[in-house]
Amino acid sequence: MRTFVKYALALVVVYVLLLGGLLAAMYQPPAVFGRVMSKVPELAFLVFPFKQMWFVARKGRLNTGDPAPDFSLPTADRKARVQLSAFRGQRPVVLVFGSHT
Repeated sequence: MRTFVKYALALVVVYVLLLGGLLAAMYQPPAVFGRVMSKVPELAFLVFPFKQMWFVARKGRLNTGDPAPDFSLPTADRKARVQLSAFRGQRPVVLVFGSHT
């Protein structure tokens, strides 16, 4: 019985360490996170709660009513850049994140 407890404890420690490592990787920039995830075996997706960890790591700090963070993007023809803050106080802005072809 004592041997079983030792192995179970060792397994729990390894699980927690791997869980912490994956969560730490989720806080990294996308390129780093992608390199880490490319090395994770498929079995890990059955063992670790990836969705919940992702929500914790990427929850953000904005609250309802906070101004959106400023950013700029190139126009569709790539001849100019559009900055979000240029529209502040003038008119509503709708941001659509998706794919179009």
